[in-house]
Amino acid sequence: MGLFLRTYRNQWIANVFAMVFLVVVGCSPQPAENAGQKTSSAPERETQKVIVALGDSLTEGLGIDEDKAYPALLERKLGENGLVYRVVNAGVSGETTAGTLSRISWILSLNPDWVILETGANDGLRGLDPDLARENIRRIIRKLKEANVGVILAGMKMFRSQGTEYSEKFDAIYPQLAESENVPLIPFFLAGVAGKRELNLDDGIHPNEQGYRIIVESIYPLIAPHVEKSKAN
Repeated sequence: MGLFLRTYRNQWIANVFAMVFLVVVGCSPQPAENAGQKTSSAPERETQKVIVALGDSLTEGLGIDEDKAYPALLERKLGENGLVYRVVNAGVSGETTAGTLSRISWILSLNPDWVILETGANDGLRGLDPDLARENIRRIIRKLKEANVGVILAGMKMFRSQGTEYSEKFDAIYPQLAESENVPLIPFFLAGVAGKRELNLDDGIHPNEQGYRIIVESIYPLIAPHVEKSKAN
């Protein structure tokens, strides 16, 4: 017991001296150089342009780490080419076009310069009316454009197992809207990846890490000219 008390007392004294030392020398939890970097980077964060990747599980990166999904890879690709944008991953697994439409107010609160809109696949998989999906996407595009946000529409294609008539009607949604709403189009978001087992997870639907790298290489040339022009203005 005596040994315990002496040990406790010695530790208490050591703690007191440590506290006094911190007060006397004015020690801060962060080194001075780190504090300076934090201060200098704040204005940069405030003025940095933002791209919101808006969509479903294909945007979110279901089954893989977020830093390996396409928004993170796109941010790095843009940066490597001198286009410093923050790319926000706003993907929600299982979301339909109606769900995406319901989130637009929140998306606008992020103050995006551009939105890459990838939605509709879950409508198609559930066999929902393509006309309803088209109208929802149209409303999303118009709400974003009314807020002076640039929109890049990511096209989607539906499995032929849904029936040829349904699939063709669904596939036509994206080029029709891109033309009528005058927005840039990624013809097929999953081009070069869809249907390839080695580029997808075991479900055969969601890209794996290698698949997302291919997607970014494919969509980058379609995105870069628009965001580059925006950055220069």
